[in-house]
Amino acid sequence: MHHIAPPGPKARSQVSWHPLVAACLGTFLLLLHTTIVTVALPAIATDLHAGFSAQQWVVDVFTVALAGLLLGLGSLSDNLGRRRVYLSGLAGFGVATLACGLAVSATMLIVARAVQGIAGAAMFATILPLVGLTYEGQRRARAFAVWGTVSGIASAAGTFSGGIIAQFLGWRWIFFLSLPLCGAAIVLSTRHLEESPRTGGSTNPWAVLSFSLAAAGLTAAVITGGDQGWSTPATVTGLTVAALSATAFVATQRWSTTPMLPPALFATRRFTGVLVIAFGYYFAAFGWLPVGSLWLQETTGLGPALTSVALALQVVVFFLTSAVLSGRFHTLAPSGVLGGFTVLIGAGCLTALLSTLAPSWLALVPAFVLTGIGAGIVSPVFPAVAIAAVPEAFGGTAGAAANSARQLGLALGVALAGTIFTAGQGDTHDTTNGLTAVMTACGATALVTGALGAWLLRKPRLPSGTE
Repeated sequence: MHHIAPPGPKARSQVSWHPLVAACLGTFLLLLHTTIVTVALPAIATDLHAGFSAQQWVVDVFTVALAGLLLGLGSLSDNLGRRRVYLSGLAGFGVATLACGLAVSATMLIVARAVQGIAGAAMFATILPLVGLTYEGQRRARAFAVWGTVSGIASAAGTFSGGIIAQFLGWRWIFFLSLPLCGAAIVLSTRHLEESPRTGGSTNPWAVLSFSLAAAGLTAAVITGGDQGWSTPATVTGLTVAALSATAFVATQRWSTTPMLPPALFATRRFTGVLVIAFGYYFAAFGWLPVGSLWLQETTGLGPALTSVALALQVVVFFLTSAVLSGRFHTLAPSGVLGGFTVLIGAGCLTALLSTLAPSWLALVPAFVLTGIGAGIVSPVFPAVAIAAVPEAFGGTAGAAANSARQLGLALGVALAGTIFTAGQGDTHDTTNGLTAVMTACGATALVTGALGAWLLRKPRLPSGTE
């Protein structure tokens, strides 16, 4: 069977950076919506009469759908063509975004956000492979660096822009203003992205279903456990669904002739290390932002706009770090870069304990700065490390798995942060105690995953006397 070669260097030079712009615009759009509702949640809750658990679902249903379907849609795109799946995702994302803006109830908004997440998974699963198909050599490394920077900035910028838009235009406009970007991404992608060769393989629907149910069940259990109690039927059902689905997923991967996530990849320590880092750094750097926003508005008295300005510090630090420094770390040992800066994120989270001394937005400044620096280094570096950690034939799967781990980290981070925030307040309903409990948990997660990831990413020493 003949392999269809991607365009050569000459053909690539003719399209210049237009394909990268198309891919980055789609990336920016979908990752913007992972966090854009964060500061706007109080306004959404007031308008749609949404309780605390419903507010968590407005954030989490998007990331759960994104994480749960990312691998399956990546496999499907290999069969149908990545450009086709990416464009279908963009179109579906636009329709769902319009529905979000028109929502008349919390339930309608949550359903529309779920569809956004499904469409976003189709986009996210295909973006990195499309970039890899278009560029090679140094251009590919530079393209991955630009993509990583854009993806991190989008997640952080969503938090900043959501509050500003919600206060001055109304929360619905955080969705309406995204529609022109979606249209531009569709036009650019149609004109400049090339279709990938089709593998002719098959996608295991049971693997997709079981992985998605495991992610959704665990997230639902964490949210309902914090809201209703850990022994309630809803919580127990969520945990049971998660456990059974995870077991089913492992079984399908072990026995399937065409596994969605080949078990052999986990024999590669570096691949496992990337997954650990991707989960931990996103969990710690961004999972606490919804409760951080709530604390700033309820405890320090900042409005949505000023809360967004305070959160913008993390955005600015992230952008400057990614733009100025991230390129210097691609040639260094991944264990030190990814592991070390994930640990820095953990240290940054722990500095939020200063809020117990003075409940002011200034107490979170060190956390914004250090998490911004850490995420600004890790985000652009880890995609290339994930793809390089496995044989070339599995590069697309590795990239999708790393992004899935990252989004699952965010989904569980938001869910656990909400649960810990409520429990940490105690009978006194002290929101500062709730915040410090959240930041301690996030800090510990980043420290542990950073250290473990660094150990897994180390190159094994050769036996004495070998080359």
